[in-house]
Amino acid sequence: SAVLDAVAELNSDGDFQYWNTEAIEGKITDHWKTYIEGEFRFGDDASEFYYQHTSLELGYKVNDWLEIAPAYRQVWELFTKSEDEDGEEDWYSENRPYVSATLKTTWNGWELSTRNRFELRYFDIDKDDVFRYRNKFTFKSPWKLTSLNINPYVSDEIFIQENDDFNRNRLYFGAAFDIIEHVYGDIFYLWQTSEKGDEWIDYHVIGTKIKAKF
Repeated sequence: SAVLDAVAELNSDGDFQYWNTEAIEGKITDHWKTYIEGEFRFGDDASEFYYQHTSLELGYKVNDWLEIAPAYRQVWELFTKSEDEDGEEDWYSENRPYVSATLKTTWNGWELSTRNRFELRYFDIDKDDVFRYRNKFTFKSPWKLTSLNINPYVSDEIFIQENDDFNRNRLYFGAAFDIIEHVYGDIFYLWQTSEKGDEWIDYHVIGTKIKAKF
């Protein structure tokens, strides 16, 4: 519906954005851990706050190469109403239960992982509930540079959504690093391409993340 071209109206092709994530990870046993995350996104040349999510995951380490994590995410996103409503902006929410299965291995010191995520997306506005599959493949380098243990990586994530097929891709270039004991940082550049109607649009994102791990 017209109400729901939502965020696409807020952020134009080629937009520069800033995304910030804060997280806490806690070990429960040798096999179980919990992970809580909050993320905030600013679009329109990083000037307008338009997206927030909060997630809770429960991770189970099956063995050295497989981890499974059922989770729940609450999303709030800004959208622009149709022109006959004077282009007024408002927020909608999305309930998103999901489960991730992550496979890991190493090759010549490189850490390789592929995260398979299966999501059910329920919206509180006039938008169809949908199923979505996401696959994120990450190459993490063997290098730990300087006293901060700066660790460069590259990732690519594809999105395949019910009724839309392949409709988004995210390419990351980043580096993780130590801040203080039990606290870790991450800074990255992300190039996102998304299908919008009959065309594809790009976002250029600078992202930061801070995670406390216990």
